[in-house]
Amino acid sequence: MTETDAAQPDPSLRSGSPVGVDWNLLRETARAAMERAYVPYSKFPVGAAALTDTGRIVSGCNVENASYGLTLCAECSLVSDLVMGGGGHLVAFACVDGNGGVLMPCGRCRQLLYEHSAEGMVLDTVSGFKTIDEVIPDAFGPRQLEAYEASQKGRS
Repeated sequence: MTETDAAQPDPSLRSGSPVGVDWNLLRETARAAMERAYVPYSKFPVGAAALTDTGRIVSGCNVENASYGLTLCAECSLVSDLVMGGGGHLVAFACVDGNGGVLMPCGRCRQLLYEHSAEGMVLDTVSGFKTIDEVIPDAFGPRQLEAYEASQKGRS
């Protein structure tokens, strides 16, 4: 256990922790992914890990680019891992910085996660466990498109 680990409470013991999710394993997987980050410019490695609805764990790290706008966040490579591994929906998510501390995904990544989330997906955030709908309220994604499509059936 590192000094950083000792300073942070066990996320599986936090109030509101979803039952059946091994948050320690997700955070450790995110830390391992973070170790592979390519960050020659910011020197700020990020790792992410998520549990899918089939029980598979997917992960990713940030990959910087000299043309800064082309940098990929850890969540981008996590979603690539999800899709390359056969797809599915994300049910639990954790993201860590270079010290192993919990990070909140940026707005772009929240939208990306929403696209691939199961309803009620839970994120380990700096302010405790939150659902995807709490971190990106009133989001637009596949569920809204499906609802619209269903509302159009029979209209011709």
